[in-house]
Amino acid sequence: MAHVRSFVRREPALAVALLAAVVSCFFVPPDGAYLDYLDLRTLALLYALMVVVAGLRKAELFEVLAHYVCLRARSARAIGLILVCLCFFSAMFITNDVALLTFVPFAVVVLGMAGQEKALIRVVVLQTVAANLGSMLTPVGNPQNLYLYSYYGLSIRTFLAATGPVWLLSFLLAAAGCFTLPRTPAQVFLGEAPTLDRRSLTLYTALFVLCLLTVLRLLSWPLLLGILLAVLLVLDRKNLLSADFMLLLTFVAFFVFAGNLGRIEALAGLLRGLLQGREYLTALLTSQVISNVPAALLLSGFTGSARPLLLGVNVGGLGTPIASLASLISMKLYSQSEGAHMGKFLLEFTAVNVLLLLLLSGFLALI
Repeated sequence: MAHVRSFVRREPALAVALLAAVVSCFFVPPDGAYLDYLDLRTLALLYALMVVVAGLRKAELFEVLAHYVCLRARSARAIGLILVCLCFFSAMFITNDVALLTFVPFAVVVLGMAGQEKALIRVVVLQTVAANLGSMLTPVGNPQNLYLYSYYGLSIRTFLAATGPVWLLSFLLAAAGCFTLPRTPAQVFLGEAPTLDRRSLTLYTALFVLCLLTVLRLLSWPLLLGILLAVLLVLDRKNLLSADFMLLLTFVAFFVFAGNLGRIEALAGLLRGLLQGREYLTALLTSQVISNVPAALLLSGFTGSARPLLLGVNVGGLGTPIASLASLISMKLYSQSEGAHMGKFLLEFTAVNVLLLLLLSGFLALI
């Protein structure tokens, strides 16, 4: 039981997904149709992107970028704005969780060196919402986007038309939040810049371009996977194991659960009725309870309305700490910092998230 409790604490989304999948199997016994549940294209793309982004981190690309940008800041406000923008814009390409894993620890170091520890809670909270909202714009920004883009067969133009307006407002709101930081003069001395691994940078930039071509359906996913495996088996074999396999398994479990629900007519009809005309609100509220990735996987099979579902699970990443699993990452990283005060952090986190959720939902209601 101790091992089970430890597993649930480490991987809450996977634990819920596995439980749901197993229970659903009692109602729909395993058969050949189970293979049709799996979206192999999404799984292959997600794996490839995770490996490629891990390679770019290994090349020290993001650390070098952050180092040089932060050296030019001259006040606590400017430092905060830079740190938040790094999360917002990088999340569009490297996913929200990787952006937070990279730049929240950097924020702890930078603000400590600048003597601005009092600003750390607000900066980390703003980094968290910036990563969750910045990742909204592109299909590769977060797992739910990649899945919904593939599941509904959206074009890149349709996708950007749906996410672009609320993404732009999200940036303005995140930037406005930075102006609540003090203008106290501050300067950062970070020492020698990290060394950029140009060989790894070239390799993984090329592979990232192939991932984007596959997302745009200009390259088939089996070909991408074949190239990735062949190249990295020769040049960087260890990095093939750098993907988050627990996240991939979470997807598989939810595919099974959602597929089985679709074959239970009474439940399928209930979910379709619940979603009809209320896709955005249902996705937003569901995300608050089970997080936005599982919400996207669960609800997509019961509605053909891609736009409100897409926006609901993205804006739904705001709100409770579990609404986006990326938020749990930043909370954990902050809790490990010296002098962390989780009570204050949770209070500010909740206030900022609820405010932004209401503002963005109001904006979407108007347009």
